[in-house]
Amino acid sequence: MIAIKSDDYISPEDYLEQERHRPIKHEYLDGEVYTIAGTGKAHNIISGNLYLLLRNTLHHSPCRTYFADLKVRIDEGRRFFYPDLLVTCDPNDDSSLVYVDKPVVIIEVLSESTESFDRGKKFQCYRTLPSLQDYILVSSQTYMVEVFHRTRGDRWLLDTYQGLEAIARIESLNLDAPLADIYASLDLSRLVDEERRDNPQL
Repeated sequence: MIAIKSDDYISPEDYLEQERHRPIKHEYLDGEVYTIAGTGKAHNIISGNLYLLLRNTLHHSPCRTYFADLKVRIDEGRRFFYPDLLVTCDPNDDSSLVYVDKPVVIIEVLSESTESFDRGKKFQCYRTLPSLQDYILVSSQTYMVEVFHRTRGDRWLLDTYQGLEAIARIESLNLDAPLADIYASLDLSRLVDEERRDNPQL
């Protein structure tokens, strides 16, 4: 997510130790620490809906879904990010750890303050993970889901799903995700207006 840059260099080990005691989450990029921006109502409802959808669908599979508080480690610890959601199917991604090395799916719920980073630098870093098969961006401004799927030759194919009648396909999990479920209980036009009024920084 978009973050507030720290002027002090910090090692990956120090970052992980300090992060254990911080009340606010931070991400780590090449020796610099960034404070994660806050989220709004729509973001939280969408994330919760996605977690329930994935957890319930994958309940009897070896895959596990994590929500908000687990980091992804990239490039042997040069970078740590907190995706909004991730799915890992690798038994070596021990649930007792504070990070995952081999996510299959990463989902980011977009907001106006984070969208450029999630589409740009963060996706660039995520693409270096050999395990990652689907990178999913979910709008919190309109009913739209974008699925970037890794194909042969390390190419990424984009499928865009728009409208509550659409059903997003997550190939790596053999899963269909109805947008009506992802956006359940949300009136985005009303919520977006409220959030812009109450939180102009979002």
